[in-house]
Amino acid sequence: MKALKLAGAAILGTAIALAGTSLASAQEFTFKLHQMLPATSPAQKNMLEPWVKQVEENSGGRVKIEIYPAMSLGGTPPELVQQARDGVVDLIWTVNGYTPGQFPRTEVYELPGVFLNDIKATNLAMYDMFESDLKDDYKGLEVMWLHVHAGQALMSVDKEVRSPADTNGMKIRIPNRTGAWVIEALGAAPVAMPVPEVPSALSKKVVDATLLPWEIIPVIKAQEQIDYFIEGNDQTRFGTTTFQVSMNKARWEGLPDDIKKAFRDASGRDWWAKVADAWRGGDDFGIKMATDAGKTHIMLTEEETQGFLDALEPVQQRWIDEVSAKGLDGAGLVSRAKEAIAKNAE
Repeated sequence: MKALKLAGAAILGTAIALAGTSLASAQEFTFKLHQMLPATSPAQKNMLEPWVKQVEENSGGRVKIEIYPAMSLGGTPPELVQQARDGVVDLIWTVNGYTPGQFPRTEVYELPGVFLNDIKATNLAMYDMFESDLKDDYKGLEVMWLHVHAGQALMSVDKEVRSPADTNGMKIRIPNRTGAWVIEALGAAPVAMPVPEVPSALSKKVVDATLLPWEIIPVIKAQEQIDYFIEGNDQTRFGTTTFQVSMNKARWEGLPDDIKKAFRDASGRDWWAKVADAWRGGDDFGIKMATDAGKTHIMLTEEETQGFLDALEPVQQRWIDEVSAKGLDGAGLVSRAKEAIAKNAE
């Protein structure tokens, strides 16, 4: 009997070992996805991880995607695009504006007056315009998807803001150059920095306020340093930020068609829309955290909101003039982006 038990244990052990070997061999393609925020951030939990799981399932277990959060593979957030282009990593999630001037066509969706408050319509507009208008921005990369966040709201440390005049003289953190133009149009001083640097800048009074969506509140514990959370009427925001999840082009081109299909099927139009839902949910959760902490959420009146939009109107023309000087159809891009967003609005 003892011999039978030993034999059975040996067989079981062999079966487990073979299963492990089979699983390991099934994962023929391993990818490193590098991103800037903590593993606990809504962006990773509600967006990156579900997408990774779907790609892996689509591949029948042949693909394994390892997420490296908080720049754990080295470098700084502005280096992510080059890390992907150089093949240092396989995949990235990053803010386009951290590398100014490299994604000029896509930048149109960041402009105040182009983006107002509809994440889903904006994501779908980028999907619809990608092949015809945006693709040339992404040389050396294979785009999985693009998205925006809920838009630039103003988080002010200790000053209530209800008009452009209230921002005069303030130092305000911005995420991208279009954000800088927004701040300059309001008569404030822009201070550029990636999200991970914001908490320290706030605590040291390097900045008086920051442009960010509410989604980031729990990530940087903004409710501990900021008293006023300000947005326009009907959740209108002062522009937004564009993001990308992209793969090194050479790595992509070396993949077999069925593995490419696993990625493409997980990154279709429906996914671009679901990403918007994730960011809207994260935004609602973030502002609730701030108000539960006793902080003030200001939603401007229609008249106050229009005052900001009027002050920011020159930002569009500034962008059109700059990209047109570089040979792009700036006015046409603005017009087509607005039409595409309106077409996709719910």
